Amino acid sequence: MECRLKNMSVNYEVRGEGRPILLIHGYSPDHRMMEGCMEPIFLEVDGWKRIYIDLPGMGRTRAPEWLRSADQMLDIVLEFASSVIGGRSFALAGESYGGYLSRGIVCRRPELVDGMLLICPCIIPDASKRSLPPKTLLVRNEESMAGLSEKDLEAFNEMAVVQSQRHWERFRDEIMSGLELADEEFLNRFQRDGYAFSFDTDRLQEPFAKPSLILTGRQDAAVGYRDAFSIIENYPRASFAALDMAGHNVQIEQETLFSALVKEWLQRLLHAPGE
Repeated sequence: MECRLKNMSVNYEVRGEGRPILLIHGYSPDHRMMEGCMEPIFLEVDGWKRIYIDLPGMGRTRAPEWLRSADQMLDIVLEFASSVIGGRSFALAGESYGGYLSRGIVCRRPELVDGMLLICPCIIPDASKRSLPPKTLLVRNEESMAGLSEKDLEAFNEMAVVQSQRHWERFRDEIMSGLELADEEFLNRFQRDGYAFSFDTDRLQEPFAKPSLILTGRQDAAVGYRDAFSIIENYPRASFAALDMAGHNVQIEQETLFSALVKEWLQRLLHAPGE
């Protein structure tokens, strides 16, 4: 689907009916990252209208020439939400950079958000300042990896903590498929010059006291887990989990726990404002 905004168009997908939930993927993949981990959950949980966005320069959303900063990226997401969801409040789920944008929404427009899920969220945009565990591969599976090309194996192993055939297939279908569509020239420039907000996303006017869930991978060498724990007091109704045997793709490597915790978060949202 295509949403036409003032100065650009945004590609997105909608699944189901009910209370709206906006799902924002990480940096470089597309909406299939979130669709792949969330749709199996919504097969068992009714009553939600899932809105999966392709961020500019990712998936099938072209990055406009004028887009130079994270503040502008946030404005696009907010304009998109206003156009597609209207004046209703919504639940929010963001992975990695999508988690950074989600916290930007909560900081700027907390009244719009009924609750928030952060999956391996980017807390500190400057990678050199993050508190990171060492890169670790806990489980090798040479048999599953034997048929992969050198390029595919390198891409998979960049984030993998647990190798398996299923993990590879999900990575290929949900993440790598989006990477192949990414506008690398734009993304490299944006990451260099405009990746961080001009404001502190974690300086809230008041704590965000709505149902939240922060999921991290204990072996996540991309954004880590310790920095996420440092912001938990901003979210007095947040559950926090650092899952062992999982890196930056915690939704794939700890599929069962991920699903159980997200279902519990959705259950808590039933008591949040909204229809």
